[in-house]
Amino acid sequence: MLRWYQMKLASRPLLTQSVTTAVLFATGDVMAQQGVEKVGVDKHNLARTGRMALYGGAVFGPAATTWFKFLQQRINLRNQNATIAARVLTDQTVFASTNLFCFLSSMAIMEGTSPKDKLDSTYWPALQKNWMLWPVVQAINFKFVPLDHRVLVVNFVSLGWNCYLSYINSQGKK
Repeated sequence: MLRWYQMKLASRPLLTQSVTTAVLFATGDVMAQQGVEKVGVDKHNLARTGRMALYGGAVFGPAATTWFKFLQQRINLRNQNATIAARVLTDQTVFASTNLFCFLSSMAIMEGTSPKDKLDSTYWPALQKNWMLWPVVQAINFKFVPLDHRVLVVNFVSLGWNCYLSYINSQGKK
């Protein structure tokens, strides 16, 4: 299975990472609905899971793939640890904050609610929680993981993170 995935990554990296991201975003939502919210299978919100899959595959997967390539090519300092620190800082100040804004706004639009209200109630607390998790994850990712596998690492850690995002998005507050 890993060999097949690596072949797909080599031949169609953007598509492979986008499909993988869509599946894992949807999985994070299923975890939120069934494991955290305990709504039960009969009351599972398939539209919500679909929105998460759509965002993961159409927005986050391509954006993260392109972003990691950009960081790899453009942020290279003389010292490896300084390079990693600069990549993490850039990732967390530019990409994380922008992605969270896009995620919450697009979810609100797809749900037919106010993006402003969603952002006012959830953006800052979610960004603060982001900064509690992702700088460490990204430092490890940038130091030890080859470029082609960084989105996959983020996607697996994102199972828990997307569960949280799906939950906070469905609450509209917290």
